Amino acid sequence: MKNLKTLFVLIPLLWLTSCFDILEKTNVKSDGSGEYTIIFNASKSKTRLASISKMETINGKKVPKKSEIEAKINEAARVFKSTPGISNVKTSMDFDNYIIKLSCNFRKIENINTGLEQLKAKNIIGKTVHTQIYSYNPVKKIFTRNKTTVFKNDYDKMNKADKEVFNDARYISVMQFENTVKSQSNNAYSLSPNRKAVKLESLVLDLIFQKKQLQNTIFFQ
Repeated sequence: MKNLKTLFVLIPLLWLTSCFDILEKTNVKSDGSGEYTIIFNASKSKTRLASISKMETINGKKVPKKSEIEAKINEAARVFKSTPGISNVKTSMDFDNYIIKLSCNFRKIENINTGLEQLKAKNIIGKTVHTQIYSYNPVKKIFTRNKTTVFKNDYDKMNKADKEVFNDARYISVMQFENTVKSQSNNAYSLSPNRKAVKLESLVLDLIFQKKQLQNTIFFQ
């Protein structure tokens, strides 16, 4: 259970509500540079979270203060800023709607993997969380979204209250490219009409139970 909870260590309030979305977006140019964005959106639960934020504990869990959440996000931003190849790191925290965003530019997509490794090294994310997520070969024109950590065993060990956190949680992955997509290995990702973007929308539970897979190999024209 501890390993699964590390997915949400940056945004501890997410562990108190089941109605949230995680959007992970990459925009990759033909030379491998681009922009990475991750958005945690719990606006659909903002009324509940506003009430919870005034409490000290709920269901035996400590309710994080705004300052603690800000500190976590700022710490992650500092780590990314110190990662070679990553620049223009920006964060935004909307505590009225409970939307938190971190974005950055990269010289090559593998810089994001390095940034995640640094987060792991500083115990900002868990030691078992897979960080080698992306790779891109501009010569062969192949982009890969690698397989990530499987958390089913951790989920199975949770109590009923903790499991309910995932009931309505959603994950969305959007990958945009300068090059035109020729084909992809995972057809769960929808291909845009201009063939320059792929998108996967999934319940977090479907990812935990591997009903949907994140990995995808994309071939460009």
